[in-house]
Order: sequence, then C-alpha cells, then structure tokens
Amino acid sequence: QVQLVESGGGLVQPGGSLRLSCAASGIIFSMYTMRWYVQAPGKQRELVAGISTGGTTAYVDSVKGRFTISRDNAKNTVYLQMNSLKPEDTAVYYCSALKFSETYWGQGTQVTVSS
Repeated sequence: QVQLVESGGGLVQPGGSLRLSCAASGIIFSMYTMRWYVQAPGKQRELVAGISTGGTTAYVDSVKGRFTISRDNAKNTVYLQMNSLKPEDTAVYYCSALKFSETYWGQGTQVTVSS
C-alpha cells in the first residue's frame, strides 16, 4: 500500500520559515519524481516545486529564491524548506510521487501565514 504522509505545517508569522516533510512508503522512492503542490481556499491545486530522480529541481516563479525542495532517498522523504513566508502562501500543501502514469498523493498539511 502506497502512503505519502506530509508533516511540518502550522501557523507562522509573515517572514517566518517552515520545513515540510513528506515520508513515502510502499514505493521505490528513488524512482519517483517528487512534487509539492498548494491548494488555497477556493482555488485549484497548483504545482510549486518538483525534484527529479536525479535531483534536478524546478520552482514556480512565485516561490523562487524562497522555497527549496530536496530529497533524501535513504529516508524515503522529500522536503520543502520555506523561507520569507507571505500571507499569500497560506494553503494546504500536498506532496505527490510521479513515475510514468503512476501518481500518488498525500493527505496534505495546512500552512497558515498570518500575524
């Protein structure tokens, strides 16, 4: 059974930082591209960062220079380090694992940026 479990969300003040984790089980983690998505209230889910099996990273423009995606294949975990957080970063953050036509999703973790 494939499971992706996100953690690390919470309430943070503008300008603060959080590190999200997504622990995978039931897959050969190193063979999957890993991605982080966000879904704000009333909006569609959007891709914000991805990391390939080889470690190549990509980001949406709105988070470049603030967010860093990384992976630890030994721990079957992908991370999203988020710095300089803004109120508009408030959303549920989801991780996904992708390999060819297979896509798996986590349950999401809430990030709220507010003073």
